[in-house]
Amino acid sequence: MSLQQKIVIKVQINCNKCRSKAMRLVASAEGVDSVAVEGEDKDHLVLVGDGVDPADLTCTLRKKVGHAYIVKVEEVKAKTEPEKPPPVVNAVAVGLPCYSNCPPCPPVVFYEHGCSTPSPYSCPIM
Repeated sequence: MSLQQKIVIKVQINCNKCRSKAMRLVASAEGVDSVAVEGEDKDHLVLVGDGVDPADLTCTLRKKVGHAYIVKVEEVKAKTEPEKPPPVVNAVAVGLPCYSNCPPCPPVVFYEHGCSTPSPYSCPIM
């Protein structure tokens, strides 16, 4: 099982050329899936990846771009879709009362019995 992690590195960025150079360096690192720029001064590089060494990446940025340090490293949790509630059965159409905390009511089914007498009260089977 792979462990995705989110790494935020603050880099001293003086111009757009430095910013694009830093992004290219981070994006070319092994295991990096995505790179984004955040922060008020657009000086935080946020990268998501698997098996990325943040210390090694920070040293590379220091050598090639300028002062850099790790702000935070955290595990990325898998996104799960919230469970959708079951569809609501129209109680008026079914003819039975339905409550929100019980499963949907089954449809009403009437069975014919094989009695030849016209009145259901006089049938010996029932």
